[in-house]
Amino acid sequence: MTIALEPWGPVEPLEPALSVRQVLALERVLAGEPEVVAGAGRLDRPVRWVHVAEAADVGVMLTGGEMVLTTGVLLAGDESAQTEYVHSLHRAEAAAVVLGLGRAFPTTPDAMRRAAERCGLPMIVLHRPFPFAELTEEVQSRLVRRKFAAVSLSEAVRTALTALITAGAPLQLLLDEIAQHAACPVVVTNLAHRVLATAGERPAVDDVLRDWERIARQAGGTEGDGWIRAELGGRGERWGQIMLCGHRGDTAGGRLLADRAAEALVLHRMLGGASAHTWEEQSAQSLLTDLVSGVVPARQLLPRARAAGLPVNRRTFVPLVVRDVALDRLERVLRLLGLAGLVAELADGATAVLLSLARDQDAEALAAHFATRLRTEAGQARTVVAAADPRTVWDEVPAGLREAQHVADAVADSAAVLDLPLVVRLKDVHLRGLIRLLRDDPHVQSFAERELDGLLCAAGDDLLAVLRTYLATGRNKSRTAQLHHVSRPALYRRLEAIEGRLGVDLDDFEQAASVHIALLAHDAQQG
Repeated sequence: MTIALEPWGPVEPLEPALSVRQVLALERVLAGEPEVVAGAGRLDRPVRWVHVAEAADVGVMLTGGEMVLTTGVLLAGDESAQTEYVHSLHRAEAAAVVLGLGRAFPTTPDAMRRAAERCGLPMIVLHRPFPFAELTEEVQSRLVRRKFAAVSLSEAVRTALTALITAGAPLQLLLDEIAQHAACPVVVTNLAHRVLATAGERPAVDDVLRDWERIARQAGGTEGDGWIRAELGGRGERWGQIMLCGHRGDTAGGRLLADRAAEALVLHRMLGGASAHTWEEQSAQSLLTDLVSGVVPARQLLPRARAAGLPVNRRTFVPLVVRDVALDRLERVLRLLGLAGLVAELADGATAVLLSLARDQDAEALAAHFATRLRTEAGQARTVVAAADPRTVWDEVPAGLREAQHVADAVADSAAVLDLPLVVRLKDVHLRGLIRLLRDDPHVQSFAERELDGLLCAAGDDLLAVLRTYLATGRNKSRTAQLHHVSRPALYRRLEAIEGRLGVDLDDFEQAASVHIALLAHDAQQG
């Protein structure tokens, strides 16, 4: 299927709907010296249309939202007709009534004023003669322009979002486009009101997220003050909502924009397919990636973490990194243990887990419990869980995540031959951890190349693997032969070949240590 896309450009902001108050402020109306004699508290009612009517039963001709203009010529001298006239407007939900004073009513009719006040219907009298045709022309032209602007905005937004979707753009680009049109922060949440994604100017978004708990509690209420939402879902199932936070235009324009945005997001999710990461996973991944990178200060990320549902007040944070375990399995273990936390994939098969525990909970015991349950669920006896020391200050969480990632990287290639604890920490990786930190140093790289030169070729790959196991097991020949499924004599021949190529004596502690350090540096560089 081919979708033709028309070029599009900047769209003018949607003109706010005209209220009774705004109509009265028009230059042509001011020339008639308007005076509000009733319903002054209802002047913000929207005006959908302007209608000139003298008939006493005018209400049957209205559909609601009209500003009715009259001279009252058919009502003069009959107070009951005047009262019924106002009541009929009220029943028809008219926006206001404007009475032009003149021969029929030289002054404000008291019966109409009292009835309008009781009904809460704005009543305005014009003290100077005023051609009603000029007022209807002015208001109608403004309303028509507004409707045209609404159609233009709708089509421009739909076209822009469709172009992004067909180009395979990620969710964030769609939200950025929506926020640009809305000129306010945009937030996507799940049904529990946890924030999955945001867009808009960063300071404004942070202000919204900082107060998200209050906003989320009110999210189920009526819209107002620019807070406009649209449901996300399809095929009879709801799974979230998109919210415009503090939209400055009129509610109708905001509603139209929110609906167009919701349509696009539903289509984007449907086209993503079952293999795509869910938005919840993308949200956690974005947050944890930003924490690990340190590009964004941790304090600025705190509102995002809180809005994502992570408990952050008076908590202990345990940074973990696990390798080669499916993300959904990690999430399942968290649910089974009833632990609060975020899970996200990092690079190179590593997955970060940030646990949030109550201050009175034993962080080390729970981390060990998590690791034990994970091994059971994964069915892998050698699953390694790398951890940093618990943090009680949010600003220290990024350093903790980087430390856990460093520990996981340090044992990535040797977990099968090292005697590691259930939860591995920095103190457990010893020399391996130091070498990993120094792997990019040119002197270390040169040292590794020089020491291992005789094995760094295709023919030396098998010997390099044997050397790696032999040194990792503390030069235990029996263990090395067992792990490589060879006999002791065969292993001796390979070790002799290694010594010959490198020109070293592996029984000499210093020479063996030098080769071991070089091999650790080589593996760290390759990793």
